[in-house]
Amino acid sequence: MDGMQAYGAGKAGGAFDPVTFLQQPQTVLRIVSWLFSIVIFGCIANEGYINSPREVEEYCIFNRNQNACNYGVFMGSMAFLCCVAFLALDVYFPQITSVKDRKKAVLADIGVSAFWSFMWFVGFCFLANQWQMAKQEDNPLGEGGDAARAAITFSFFSIFTWAGQSFLAFQRYKLGADSALFSQDYTDPSQDAAGAPYTSFGGDDMESPGGGGGQANSDGAFDGTGGYQRQDY
Repeated sequence: MDGMQAYGAGKAGGAFDPVTFLQQPQTVLRIVSWLFSIVIFGCIANEGYINSPREVEEYCIFNRNQNACNYGVFMGSMAFLCCVAFLALDVYFPQITSVKDRKKAVLADIGVSAFWSFMWFVGFCFLANQWQMAKQEDNPLGEGGDAARAAITFSFFSIFTWAGQSFLAFQRYKLGADSALFSQDYTDPSQDAAGAPYTSFGGDDMESPGGGGGQANSDGAFDGTGGYQRQDY
């Protein structure tokens, strides 16, 4: 009973269906976020560093701010790994038999996805600001301009893909909290019956059809000598 339709997945032990898995909205958003992270990482790592004819050392295309390029490369690589980890968790999730473990996984999905949405918002603002402040004389030929704009654009899109993942995880949490309520509070009736004290049938509180207690009727019907009490009519 633990795994039956708890937190958006069916009973544990079922066969894995890759077509159904790929059609799930959360899977689609994770793959899209994964692709966005590759684009951002690739754009900054490959074309985010340039040098002028009078300089040998390369510098960041975002206003010569090395922190901007480092931020984009770090965020892109970590988001890539995070997407892979959660895709693996999604594949394994239906095999989790414990409702509590499923709850922890969904809560982690909510928190991590919301965190990445916020971080991409910060990254978008940071990169856009540094790109706007970049000087024309630092890059007269406009090298890497398309890559910089692509990194900024996909950083903006990543805000919504990760926010969508957090929203879908929250929906799974709400659904799972209702469907798993019975599983978490369920107690085997046989265990309750075994642990309950035994009560004999026909106790002292049971009254006879005549309205009196069982002991009272017994005292009134017998005189203690084995014979019947004489009735006066």
